Amino acid sequence: MFNLLLPLVMLAVLFMLFRSNKKRQDQAAQMRSAMEPGSGVRTIGGMYALVKAVNDETVELEIAPGVVTHYTKSAIAAVLDPQEYDAIINGRPAEDEPTDEPAAEEDADAKPLSLDKDVTEGAKDKGSAEGEAPAAK
Repeated sequence: MFNLLLPLVMLAVLFMLFRSNKKRQDQAAQMRSAMEPGSGVRTIGGMYALVKAVNDETVELEIAPGVVTHYTKSAIAAVLDPQEYDAIINGRPAEDEPTDEPAAEEDADAKPLSLDKDVTEGAKDKGSAEGEAPAAK
């Protein structure tokens, strides 16, 4: 009985491995077929670009304004939603994502932060003129 069970378990494991690999390949092919000019993509190297043209086996990607490069379709890791691409490229959070930062409230009495080298009122030496360095002790 054990002699028959072990090969069946091994065959089941192989079947599951091949099945999951086939699913991943089908998903990748479906994702690559969804590419169209104007789509934002991420390459397997982590570079973000816009699709300019889709050919039989290659894709033309605009990596900077006016700079177009050619990549194989298999080099595309993900096709991004327009909002996600804009958030990544322009550094803006997506509108539907909540942010952890509280809303900035303007205080009418608050003084703006100054990065001048002038000594503040509380730290001035007595007797020193404004703009002069404090006397050494």
